[in-house]
Amino acid sequence: MSHRSTRLRIPAILLAAVTGLALPAAAHAEGQAGGKPLPPPASDAMPPVELTVEMRDGHPVCQPAELRLPADTNVALNVVSRADQPVTITMPGQFENGRVLHADGDLVHVASEKGYTVKREGRGQLRLRTVAAGEKTFACTGANSRSNPFEGKVILTPPAG
Repeated sequence: MSHRSTRLRIPAILLAAVTGLALPAAAHAEGQAGGKPLPPPASDAMPPVELTVEMRDGHPVCQPAELRLPADTNVALNVVSRADQPVTITMPGQFENGRVLHADGDLVHVASEKGYTVKREGRGQLRLRTVAAGEKTFACTGANSRSNPFEGKVILTPPAG
């Protein structure tokens, strides 16, 4: 009669996670952009900014149409949707390379479109490190009206003091 060992084999990565050895690596990875940490923000202030989404003539419209943000600064972008469909918000370079510090609420990252989708009549907050000073176009595209996105302007200005 053959006796088999009843000892469990635990993969090393699982053992490391259970014993806490994986925690320093996870903590180190947080707040890094594409493997590189972001430089300190240009300002310690984290101004809250609200972006609302409404429907007009069957298409989403984001307000304000001219979004003013401090450049190279951490910003809390509160998104409030009154739209009857999911809407994806895109801003060139803003949702890439670790610039999103935190996202919560009714927001889902859409990697293929490099944006965030807010669910129908949803709310959420994106804490971002804004990109460098300049002007960019942002868009709000409805799930049911992709052929006619709303386009607005993001004006990133050097932060005060």
